[in-house]
Amino acid sequence: MVEGRRFDGVKVFTATRAKDREELGEAITVWLTHNSDLEPVEWEVTQSSDREFHCLTITIFYKRRNRG
Repeated sequence: MVEGRRFDGVKVFTATRAKDREELGEAITVWLTHNSDLEPVEWEVTQSSDREFHCLTITIFYKRRNRG
């Protein structure tokens, strides 16, 4: 990690359909489980809508855990 940098990468989860929005938390849990070398350091939850669609986006900023 470069000195002063708060994160190494970003993972974005997004869903538009109601069923997918309901399952978004489980998808994030599975991803975190399969990427245990990553440590979430910040996250943002964003919702956007128009007349027909509602989109939920969860953005996770992460850094790699020290190996050693």
